[in-house]
Amino acid sequence: MINTIIFDFGDIFINLEKEASLEAFIKLGLNGPNDELIAQNDLFEKGKITELEFLETFQKYIPKVSFEEIRVAWNSIIGEFPLYRLEFLQMLSQRYRLFLLTNTDEIHISKFEHKVGISFYTDFYNCFEKVFYSYEMHLRKPDPAIFNTIINKYDLSPKRTLFVDDKKENTDTAASLGLHVWNLQVGVEDVVDLFDQKQLPL
Repeated sequence: MINTIIFDFGDIFINLEKEASLEAFIKLGLNGPNDELIAQNDLFEKGKITELEFLETFQKYIPKVSFEEIRVAWNSIIGEFPLYRLEFLQMLSQRYRLFLLTNTDEIHISKFEHKVGISFYTDFYNCFEKVFYSYEMHLRKPDPAIFNTIINKYDLSPKRTLFVDDKKENTDTAASLGLHVWNLQVGVEDVVDLFDQKQLPL
């Protein structure tokens, strides 16, 4: 029986507005991401480069744009966090060990916390035994090491652990390590459908 759930964050609890971010950068003169920006994003999410180094990469392609304008465009991906999802999570936290595991960066987390406010994000964080941000772990999904770090540190049993993520490459890796998985389909399913999807006991 499942006794532990590891959740992703973006598009699981907080909505991501990916098109809004792309459009914001187009307005600044950047017509979509390129290989260098994608590689730098990967490093930034692993905490391997600083915020300044990350922003300077954007400025190479849009040199007349300020760091603050780049931050605003970067953060336009951060959408709403519906209250009903937090309430569902609070209910779950009474019955399961919960962990949060997300590929993210310090700019996005700072924006999230500012957007929802201290009361909301404190209630959110309090639902979890531990919150894992990729930039603090220096690892990034779907690297198996990021899952094994949590499993080993918290003595989790993979066969009693469920991992919920919207990206198939992440759930595939988790499944290969013996975890139960739910590859949530964004726009079709909602995390509050968890019991319908996985038949977990309430």
